[in-house]
Amino acid sequence: MSPPTITGKPESSSRSWIVVTTLALTGTAVSLQQTLVLPLLPDLPTLLNTTADNASWLVTATLLFGAVSIPTVTRLADMFGKKRMMLVALALMVLGSILGALSTELALLITARAMQGVGLSLVPVGIAIMRDELPRERVPLGVALMSASLAIGSGAGLPLSGLIAAHLDWHAIFWVTGMVGIVVLVAVWSVIDESPVKTGGAFDYRGAIIGTVALTAVMLALSKGAHWGWTARPTVALTVVGVALLIAWVPMELRVPNPLVNVRVAARPTVLLVNFSSLLLGFAMFANMLVTPQLLQLPTSSGYGLGFDVLETGLWMAPIALIFGAMAPVSANLIRRYGPQMTLLAGALVMAGSYIARVYLSDNLWQIVAGSVLVGAGTSMTYAALPTLIIGAVPVTESASANGLNTLLRYLGTSIASAVMAAVTTMSMTRIADNVFPSFAAFLLVFWIAAGSSLLAGVIALVLLGLRDAPDESRKRPGRVRDAAVRGRVIGNTGRPIRNAVVTVLTPGGVQVDWSQVDSAGDYSVAIPGSGRYLVVTAAEGWTPDSRLSDLVERREIEEIVLKERLTITGTVTDTSGRLTGAVIVLTRQSGEAIGSSVSGPVGTYSMPLPPNGKYVITACTATSTVVHAVTVWGAAVVVDLELPEPDNSVTTVVDVGRMTAR
Repeated sequence: MSPPTITGKPESSSRSWIVVTTLALTGTAVSLQQTLVLPLLPDLPTLLNTTADNASWLVTATLLFGAVSIPTVTRLADMFGKKRMMLVALALMVLGSILGALSTELALLITARAMQGVGLSLVPVGIAIMRDELPRERVPLGVALMSASLAIGSGAGLPLSGLIAAHLDWHAIFWVTGMVGIVVLVAVWSVIDESPVKTGGAFDYRGAIIGTVALTAVMLALSKGAHWGWTARPTVALTVVGVALLIAWVPMELRVPNPLVNVRVAARPTVLLVNFSSLLLGFAMFANMLVTPQLLQLPTSSGYGLGFDVLETGLWMAPIALIFGAMAPVSANLIRRYGPQMTLLAGALVMAGSYIARVYLSDNLWQIVAGSVLVGAGTSMTYAALPTLIIGAVPVTESASANGLNTLLRYLGTSIASAVMAAVTTMSMTRIADNVFPSFAAFLLVFWIAAGSSLLAGVIALVLLGLRDAPDESRKRPGRVRDAAVRGRVIGNTGRPIRNAVVTVLTPGGVQVDWSQVDSAGDYSVAIPGSGRYLVVTAAEGWTPDSRLSDLVERREIEEIVLKERLTITGTVTDTSGRLTGAVIVLTRQSGEAIGSSVSGPVGTYSMPLPPNGKYVITACTATSTVVHAVTVWGAAVVVDLELPEPDNSVTTVVDVGRMTAR
């Protein structure tokens, strides 16, 4: 076979812009269907002849079903096709819009809003498609524009909703989202190519069901806690059930082949820190979207509100959307020149500084608008950097599901922001005449919390600058690459799968192509840019690594990789009379936990599997004497020879000053 190439196909600039525009439209459609209904919430109880609490389910259902659909849709996208799942999500969103447009019953409208919520999964799937479709130098700009489209849709949705409320029947909000959804569905069908990177396999139904129930419970508690009461029985019960199920769900995912969420990859330092940053920045972003409209809409009698109506508020919120769009090429250029970590740091600091400034400068219109725009500028930078960091830190075959988890945590951050906002404003209210409003001090406290959240995200960005465990994919894979997935398995010399193995695929010249961490069955998937000869390197803690040149063929199984030698701690136990048989050897952590034990054989030798890297204590003992030695394990076999002293009835513990070698 000829050597593979990763330079990719020539790609016209016009084709790239068509792809970016199409995918950005999906973000606009998602944000429109989220935003259009918000300004109508005060009128919906009258329009639907129901209570305000029941009407609020029209918002809760969208957020709830959107959040729980993200892990499932993105995992299916990696397994069976990103374009396919994007079309499915768009179709459900359009059907939800049509159902809402034709319904007047509350139950049907809530169902319609829930179906629309599935559209939230379009964002991470779209970002993964950009990685597959675009030349590497255009990926940062595409990701930035995708993030900007969410704000653009929100910015357009607020004034558009005001116009609908003033001049049209309220059902028009569903007709608008339905028409936009149909346009986007046709565009995706016509423009986007299906990625050949499909891992296949069996879907993790049990993980999906338990994860969905757990996430539903947590999201419900966050969304409805302000209405039910934070200490009310339903809120507490849902929180306890959700957290308990999540605690049980994580180890279950570690044991399942093809898990819904690859916990091993999610636990890698870079991915874990980026996801935590996403949670913090989702909180900080939404604080801006919650407080600013209230400052604009509260009556002037409050002393700090400007008394604007829905349409005026939407128009003054529009600059946030404009700054998102304007910052997209700036963010992309910063990522290309300085890296996503520096862009994340700069954006987080801009957000933190803007919130601190807003504490002291929120007295009039220009200060409120300028402060919100500056927060939006910082948010645009961070939202462009986060998916880029995820793309560079996970295998190509998991780009959709990994971005899905990152997006899910961002939405979880927005839900936490709503809960915190409700709690803070409830604790600090002011009465003016016969009306009760949140106090200005409550809004300032939210600004302080958002500033702290942004600063913590900045600290995480500094830590990411020092991590080098995941190379930046955009720098290692020039040009557009039409990858295809290949699958394989890693086992030990006994035939059992090795669950902690990592497989890296490179060209014979040493350029990294992809990598993968195996699942509980030892299976893995990697993406290659074409059939050919590749260097495959396999490493697992506690095993001798393996490397081989393999001829890989698209959509074919890779030959089974067998790691033949288990690394061990070995040595010889002796006393003053020579080699000692039957001595007990115990390995413990320096923190106290027992790891394993062995017994010296007929010639005084012992052996035990090499534990994870770290510091340990190894002890040998007989009925009359003991010896102990400190051992440091760091990825290599260790030999520790232990010599027991003569028995001494007055001394029970002897520290060995003997020998330790490593090879």
